[in-house]
Amino acid sequence: MPHSLTELNLHTLRRPEGARPTVRFVDVCVVGAGIAGVSAAIEAAQLGRRVVLIDALPTLGGQMVNSLIGLFCGVFGNAPERRQLTHGIFDDLFASLGDSGDLYFNRHHTTTVYYDEVALGRWVERRVQELGIEVLLGAVISGVDRRDGRIGSVRFGTRYGEVVVEASGYVDASGDAALAWEAGLACRVPERPIYGSQQAVVEHVDEEHQPDHAEFAARLGAKVSEYGLVRRDGLAFFFPGRGRVVLNMTHIESPLDPFGASAVGLEGKAQVDRVVEFLRGEFPKAFGQATVRSYGLSGRRQARWIEGRHQLTADEVRSGTPFEDAVARTAWPIELHDRPEGYVWEMFEPDHLHYVPLRSMQSPECTNLLAAGRCIDGDPAALSSVRVMGPCAAMGAAAAHAFDLVDGGSVHDVPIEALRRRLRANLEG
Repeated sequence: MPHSLTELNLHTLRRPEGARPTVRFVDVCVVGAGIAGVSAAIEAAQLGRRVVLIDALPTLGGQMVNSLIGLFCGVFGNAPERRQLTHGIFDDLFASLGDSGDLYFNRHHTTTVYYDEVALGRWVERRVQELGIEVLLGAVISGVDRRDGRIGSVRFGTRYGEVVVEASGYVDASGDAALAWEAGLACRVPERPIYGSQQAVVEHVDEEHQPDHAEFAARLGAKVSEYGLVRRDGLAFFFPGRGRVVLNMTHIESPLDPFGASAVGLEGKAQVDRVVEFLRGEFPKAFGQATVRSYGLSGRRQARWIEGRHQLTADEVRSGTPFEDAVARTAWPIELHDRPEGYVWEMFEPDHLHYVPLRSMQSPECTNLLAAGRCIDGDPAALSSVRVMGPCAAMGAAAAHAFDLVDGGSVHDVPIEALRRRLRANLEG
């Protein structure tokens, strides 16, 4: 007699007492799968290291994919030359997404690169798979074993059980210094909020009638109260030929308490809805039919970062201090979002460059941890100029090479000349 299509045997189980965690032993554990973490993981894997890449989200890409940032900033220098300042991951990424038509290079004072977030997310996933990087998603830190100035292991909670990772080196690319914080290391927080943004992709937009920047800014400033908007400035990034824009016109707080962090996403979406109402009402030719295609996850700029062996300062950024242990460079402006209604925008001259020293990525209290991305040490203004994707990717690459060079030793003892030779493409030319 044939089996029924619905015949399926069941097993009744209970969680076993004393269930053991899943354990991984690797060379490099990267916490945070945004641009800094992905760059670190890819670079370490290309160096032949065993890598695990971990993120609290159920998907890779961090804010660059899931918060719908929409453009790469800080990769290029200023006009007229607009030299590419960060290579590595961007060389491969630009070639691949450029071939598929999913990039647009917007050349003005500098070059920003608009991208399709779906195509970028799939590129990250494919590259991670090709390199054999093991991935752990939907995982939050539940404990850190730190002794004798080193992190021994890190415990992660997931819906599928506890995971313990033991690594020679750890990269904190979490954005909020989550690993350093849980390890009991000293961290910094600003005295007042530095605002993030709730980004959104809006479709059914008529590109031919997009307002110029001056008109857009003037109308926004005049109408902010009428539409109940918070931020008095902002930008709409048009990706040519696709009839859609990425909106960066909101300001939301970046709290570190769990309920507050959960609530800001709801407020951010309400701000986006009011922004769309403003665009439809004030620019009907361009936005009269506009609708929200997708809301990003709440975006965070600067919330908490490590206390490093060196704190990058705004004066060092302005003067372009050429650190002996420099590992990344950019020409991006000081862009400090410390007021709800607007932000500081301090641009630099055509030949300007400023640098990130390795010491700003190092905690003085831990010899096998490096921060990368927006949780390195800097004063708020300095950090605002290096937390964009160009230098963040360069920091991730530098972390991978630093761990490779010390090979299980202290990152406080990285041979700087050897490291600079490896990072030459991101520091010279």
